[in-house]
Amino acid sequence: MSLMISVSGIRGVVGESLTPKNLTAFAMAFAAWTKRSMEKRTERTGEKPRIVIGRDTRPTGSRIAGLVGNALVLCGCDVLDLGIATTPTVEIAAAAEHADGGLIITASHNPVEWNALKMLNHRGEFLTAEEVDELLEIADRESFSPARWDGIGTIASNDRYDGAHIDSILSLPCIDTNAIAGEGYRVLVDCVEGAGYRIVPELCRKLGIGQLTLSACNGTGLFPRNPEPIEENLQETIGLMRNAGCDFGLVVDPDVDRLAVICEDGTLFGEEYTLVACADFWLGISRGPVVNNLSSSRALADIAAKHGVSCSSAKVGEANVTAVMKETGAVIGGEGNGGIILPDLHYGRDALIGIALFVQAFTAWRMKHKGGRLSEFRLGFPNYAMAKEKIRLGSLDSKALGALFESIAADYPDATANRLDGLKLDFRNSWAHLRPSNTEPVVRIYTEAPTMEEAQSLAAEMMSEIARRSPAR
Repeated sequence: MSLMISVSGIRGVVGESLTPKNLTAFAMAFAAWTKRSMEKRTERTGEKPRIVIGRDTRPTGSRIAGLVGNALVLCGCDVLDLGIATTPTVEIAAAAEHADGGLIITASHNPVEWNALKMLNHRGEFLTAEEVDELLEIADRESFSPARWDGIGTIASNDRYDGAHIDSILSLPCIDTNAIAGEGYRVLVDCVEGAGYRIVPELCRKLGIGQLTLSACNGTGLFPRNPEPIEENLQETIGLMRNAGCDFGLVVDPDVDRLAVICEDGTLFGEEYTLVACADFWLGISRGPVVNNLSSSRALADIAAKHGVSCSSAKVGEANVTAVMKETGAVIGGEGNGGIILPDLHYGRDALIGIALFVQAFTAWRMKHKGGRLSEFRLGFPNYAMAKEKIRLGSLDSKALGALFESIAADYPDATANRLDGLKLDFRNSWAHLRPSNTEPVVRIYTEAPTMEEAQSLAAEMMSEIARRSPAR
């Protein structure tokens, strides 16, 4: 299996595609890129770049953090190690520390055998596609800059950013902890033994949620299930929540940039609708454009129209979404996998701000309606059904995929074809998006239609079209 390289980072299976050799090489390349970037934008020529690192709880995380941390130091960088920290917490820390870059050791929703390096620039944001290309050129040419013995950097530790992250969320004027506490919520929290095991329950308590049922919140890094927070992986969590009599459940992925919400009746609120609900609430406070990605539900565009603002769609990937948010002046955005980006806090997908906005939105709705259940709150939003599939191909060569997508588009002249990111076919009442994954060696097929039957039928049709035209799998 080859190493996956994109704006979402460098990831692979540890001991197979992700090895000590390429981890060290990419850490050294990142050190060189960070130094060049620092010298271009500042007058700090000859100074040591400062890099913040953090990791999720995977068993390989501490060893990889030690390896890449020491590689950075030996290339003349000063390193601030946050230890176990969520991806958005590292992003916030990198910006607050005025660091020159950041590295997060996490493979996000991938299984435990995977790990990755997510790379941040001096703003605490994911590298853009252009910045990734610059980094890869350094790595390909091995244009590294190891330090002399008397020029190596240092490693320091800091564990205060969990608290700083929570405080920054609670300081938002729209968050009313007294109102939340007054509802007396009983909530299940599932952190899948990932980096959120401490910070998510602590945020909930400080928001005013006093009755918590904790699941997989010990931080072992040994995921009790597939860690991607989608319905098929959450059946035991749903059962536990219903048995505990909770009002709703909050589920995050291992690095806490995605949020899934479970209603009191065991149905999922819908990962697409996490962003929709948060955006509807936030637009009532701060009116402005919104942004999602091409694989996200049309429901966000409906909410934007309700508030009289524009909705734009970017290529999939946090860096791509934030770039369009900055271009359009968006006040909120994210991706339809439960990732919320609130510029008033920082430009990064953040399940923690997602939790705060979502719980506050539900609380405001309950106060207006004098009570009510989460499943009833969900009925107030536009309703679409989405099917998500993936297909593994014998080759993911970009040229071959491009030809495959062009061939499919030609067979659907009644659809508007968008080639910004793979192929998106917009029909009158539905759409299909086919694209190579940034995080797995697969092509993803997302479809949306008025009913699940229609969405699944369209997805099956697209799967068949790809299989018919693709090399042997």
